[in-house]
Amino acid sequence: MSSPSSTVVIGGGIAGIACARALADRGRPVQVLDRGRRLGGRMGGRTLHGRPVDLGASYLTVSDGSPFAPVVAGWVDRGLARPWTHTFAVAGPQGIERTTSGPLRYGTPGGLRGLVTDLATGLDVQLERTVTRVGSDGGPTVDGDPAAAVVLALPDPQAARLLEPGTAIAGRLQPTAWQPTLAVVLDFARRSWDADLHGVFVHDSPALEWIADDGDRRGDGAPVLVAHSTPALAAEHLDGPERAVPAVLAAVRAVLGLDEEPEWTHVHRWSFAKPTDPREEPFAVADGIGLCGDGWAAPSKVESAWRSGHALGTALADPTD
Repeated sequence: MSSPSSTVVIGGGIAGIACARALADRGRPVQVLDRGRRLGGRMGGRTLHGRPVDLGASYLTVSDGSPFAPVVAGWVDRGLARPWTHTFAVAGPQGIERTTSGPLRYGTPGGLRGLVTDLATGLDVQLERTVTRVGSDGGPTVDGDPAAAVVLALPDPQAARLLEPGTAIAGRLQPTAWQPTLAVVLDFARRSWDADLHGVFVHDSPALEWIADDGDRRGDGAPVLVAHSTPALAAEHLDGPERAVPAVLAAVRAVLGLDEEPEWTHVHRWSFAKPTDPREEPFAVADGIGLCGDGWAAPSKVESAWRSGHALGTALADPTD
């Protein structure tokens, strides 16, 4: 049950936790509700065969002068995150074509989920808590209970399911502008690909969009790759994601020139992996109900999701600023 004096944040990904953190650090009572068994959202992963594997976001970056920078620096200082690489490869369906340089990407020895959990230290978090309705009749409510404010830190399609019809903030949602993906983990007996691969952006493939060298980004050298499917392939197999594994595996082997079969595979479905048209505004709020996440503060990335949640939490805590 929510309290009339507390802000309720629905969604335990990095945007929701950043929002709650901003509120709590400013002395505002806040409660986080998440339907999952663990925090993380799309920074989540699994422990597979005794080893953590990132299944959602592949890495994080930091813009110059960003308020996110000291947060990441703290994670690096404590060994929760590590500088990974500036360079990725670019490939077509038949193989590697070139390399491309960009901002420093950070990986995590223990998985990106651990960063969200660390950020949530000391917060009032309720896991396995399913919310069915958010309304604004006479003030914001969560399943009929009043709250000081309500934050939906969720992909737009999920937020749309919770909002009562006619809620003012519903007009700011873009529930159809989200793409799915399938994350396919491939564990091999040995590392037989280029040691400097790091990751590969794949174009013009009907099955494959991105390959991450999970052993490289985690720093343990494990012969594990995580491949993300194209949205089109994912959309075809949302009801049976395991059926897409052969197509993704074949595409990975063609791109990297691999002969051997993996020792095991695992597939994870992300029905709402990323927005097709993230908004420039950092967040939206109306009648005490706010929206934040990586559908805001474009472009869509981990830093943007954090900035969106942090900005909304700051605004709710200090509404006169």
